[in-house]
Amino acid sequence: MLTNFQKTKILSIFTAIVMLIANYMIFFYLPQMRGGAGELLGSSFKIFYFHLPIAITSYLAFFVVFVASILYLKKGTHNWDVLARSSAEIGLIFAALVLVTGSIWGHATWGVYWTWNDIRLVTSLVLFLVYIAYLMMRQAIEEPEKRARLSAVFGIVGFASVPLSFLSIRIWQSYAHPLMFGQGVQESGGGLEGTSLKLTLIVNFIAYFLLYATILAYKVQNENIQEEISAKKQSLE
Repeated sequence: MLTNFQKTKILSIFTAIVMLIANYMIFFYLPQMRGGAGELLGSSFKIFYFHLPIAITSYLAFFVVFVASILYLKKGTHNWDVLARSSAEIGLIFAALVLVTGSIWGHATWGVYWTWNDIRLVTSLVLFLVYIAYLMMRQAIEEPEKRARLSAVFGIVGFASVPLSFLSIRIWQSYAHPLMFGQGVQESGGGLEGTSLKLTLIVNFIAYFLLYATILAYKVQNENIQEEISAKKQSLE
């Protein structure tokens, strides 16, 4: 029977393969893309296939924080606190990448790296700052049970920033940020059409979800090993 370390190793190999396929599809499989008026889009649009999966993966990571926080308050099991902390740290990395890729795409599209007129950029920044505050609070509280309990409450309340970010361009009028799926205040549908474009996006979603799962598995394992080492050190003192 496979151990957790062996399972994680297999997952990491599978993730690497899917990531390679996803990147190949972006740079070599995708056809020349065109805008709504039929104009050719520059190669900078390819960053969308990184940007959107990374953004949704950050939402997934913070959703795990939300669920793990609820389960910690309900069951009081330490493992749920470890999972919440680990997922928050990984989600924060993805949230930072969302801001970076969004700014790069914005510069190619608008000529500036940042504009306060884009509600999605603003709410993405708020999301990033909320989970920065979450991790800072964890560092500030020394007593383990109190830290875990307050962090769980923060993890539940702070999750409100996720739907706020996701639904921002559907709730508030924003003509700057493109809406790729569904309808929003622009009263126009999403802009992603064509089987190859959708297939590439789906593969990239799978790749980044797997990347998150792989990093999370390693992170949780490392956290558990560190706690075992600390416990042994304390028993020897």
